[in-house]
Amino acid sequence: MTEAASLLRARVAAVAAEAKAAEQIVVLDLRGQTLVTDFFVICTATSRVHLKAVREGVEEAMDQASHRLFGREGNEQAQWVLLDYSDVIVHVLTADTRAFYKLERMWANAPQVEVSGGKAG
Repeated sequence: MTEAASLLRARVAAVAAEAKAAEQIVVLDLRGQTLVTDFFVICTATSRVHLKAVREGVEEAMDQASHRLFGREGNEQAQWVLLDYSDVIVHVLTADTRAFYKLERMWANAPQVEVSGGKAG
């Protein structure tokens, strides 16, 4: 994947999460910091029902943009769903779960990417 394609994929996921009213959307640029992925998209859902809606919205938008989902961890009963698009990993978490795991702190050196609407970054 090119850097531009990876960034576009991250933006598509973030905008889709925003469209489903996800909160505290953050896009972290992990290029050069890990070989696992290029970007994390991290967002908060206000309930398990909302978490499912955000997950479905991201999956639909990414599918429409022909971005292949390689794997999903978690389901509508979970408090954290991870969507693996290889170069972009989307994390949708409930507020309590996000506060507990503190992914942004773990990747504190990663630059944040600005996404339309001003919610991410």
